[in-house]
Amino acid sequence: MATFTHVSEYPQSRETVWAWHERPGAFTRLSPPGQVRSKGEPSVGLQVGAEHRFTIGVPGTAGKVGPTWHARHTAYDPPSSFEDVMVSGPLRSWVHRHVFTDLPGGGTRIEDEVTYELPLGLPDVLARLVEPQLRGMFAYRERQLRDDLAFHERHPEAKVIAVSGASGLVGRQLVALLGGGGHDVRVLTRRAPKSEREIRWGPEASDGSGLDPEALRDVDVVIHLAGEPIGKRFTAHHKARVFDSRVRSTTLLARALADLASDGRERALVTASASGYYGADRGDEVLTEESSSGDDFLALVCREWEAAAGPAREAGVRVAHVRTGYVQSAGGGQLALQLPLYEAGLGGRLGDGRQWMPWITIDDLVGLYAHVALTPGLSGPVNAAAPGPVRASEYAATLGRVVRRPTVLPVPGFGPALLLGRQGARELALAGQRLDASLAQEWGYEFRHRDLADGLRHVLAR
Repeated sequence: MATFTHVSEYPQSRETVWAWHERPGAFTRLSPPGQVRSKGEPSVGLQVGAEHRFTIGVPGTAGKVGPTWHARHTAYDPPSSFEDVMVSGPLRSWVHRHVFTDLPGGGTRIEDEVTYELPLGLPDVLARLVEPQLRGMFAYRERQLRDDLAFHERHPEAKVIAVSGASGLVGRQLVALLGGGGHDVRVLTRRAPKSEREIRWGPEASDGSGLDPEALRDVDVVIHLAGEPIGKRFTAHHKARVFDSRVRSTTLLARALADLASDGRERALVTASASGYYGADRGDEVLTEESSSGDDFLALVCREWEAAAGPAREAGVRVAHVRTGYVQSAGGGQLALQLPLYEAGLGGRLGDGRQWMPWITIDDLVGLYAHVALTPGLSGPVNAAAPGPVRASEYAATLGRVVRRPTVLPVPGFGPALLLGRQGARELALAGQRLDASLAQEWGYEFRHRDLADGLRHVLAR
C-alpha cells in the first residue's frame, strides 16, 4: 500500500472551485490527452454512486488504446470533499480523496490524497516508479484548473454556444472548457439527438436542407470545427472531400444564421481555418491577418472556407476565422505522430529545419476559440499561434530535451511524402509560416504557453 499527496492553492473561493468540479467537462480538462481518454462524463457528477469509465493510454497510441479504468464515487460532502475508488482497472486498488478548504484571507486549498496498491505480484517498492507519473499528472491538473478558472473570471457572462466537430481533438477540449465556465453548450450531431443539448444537422448539404434554422434560435455563438481530417495522402478524392466538407458545412451554418438575423438577436459564427491560408512557404516573412493568401491547394481551401461564411456576415452576424497553426497535443495531430519516434531516440527535424513552425498548444487553441466566441466586436481572421514561433530545427531540439532523447536523425523528405504524397508533404509536414500573434493579444487573449519548452512539458505532463 502506497500513499501519494498533492496540495494546490487557488485565489478563487471554495464555492467557485467546487462548482467548477461539479460541471460537465471537469474530468476531461483534468486528464492529459494521450494518457487518459474519457468514455463520457461521470454519470451523476460527483455524487455517491456516480460511475465513470476511461482508457489509460498505452504509450504511442495517443491515449486511444489501453486498459479501461472503472471508477465509482463513494463519498460526497459539498463543498468540502468527495472520494472515488477504482472498481476495476490496471491496479490492485485505488482510492482518491479530494478535500477542499478555505485559505486565510480568501482562496481555496485542495488536498488530493491517493492510496493505491500495485497489481498482484508486484512488490510495493516499485511504487516509487509510479510516483513520478503521479507528480506529472497532478502538476498538469493543477495548472489546468488554475488557468481555466482565470479564463472564466475574464469571461463571466454565460452564453448558449453550439459546437460542430465536438468529438474531435479540439472539439472535445473546447466543449469541456466551455462547460466548466457554466456555458450552455449544444453539440451539432449527424445522428438522432439523445438530449436537448444536441442539434441534428447534415453538413453535407449546403442548400439549407441539412439544418433547421430554428434549432439555432436561442444560440448566441456557433463554433464550427467539423471537417474531413486533412492528414491523409493528397489524392484527388481526398482533396475533394477536404474542400467540400469545409465549404458546404460552413455555407449551411452561415445561411441558417442569416435566416435568423431579422429577430435582432446578436449572434456570432466562429469558424476554423488554418495557417495554410498563407501558402506552404513564405520564408521569413512575418504573416499578419492582413497578409496575402498563398496559391496552393490548402490556401485555396482556406480562402473558400472563410468566404463560405459570407451569408452570415452579410446578414449582420459577427463572423471570425481562427487560422490555426500546428496544434501541440499528445492526444492527436503532429506531436502525437512524432512522439513515439522521439521516445525511441529516433526523432529529428523535418526537412532542412529552416521552415518556421507556428505552434500552439491544445489549451491555448481552445482558449482562443472560446475567447473569440465570447469577445464582442472581434471579427475577421485571427492567427492562432503562440507568440514565440520557432524553426523546425529548434522545435525538434526542444522536443528532444523535453523527452530527454537525442535528436540526431533528421527525417528525410521522402518520409512524409510516403504518407501524404509529395503535395501533402509540401503543404503540411514541410510547410513553413511565421505567424504573428499580435492581434489575439491586442484583443485581450492571454496565452498560457508562450515558450515552446513550457508548452510541451505541459501537454506531455512532464
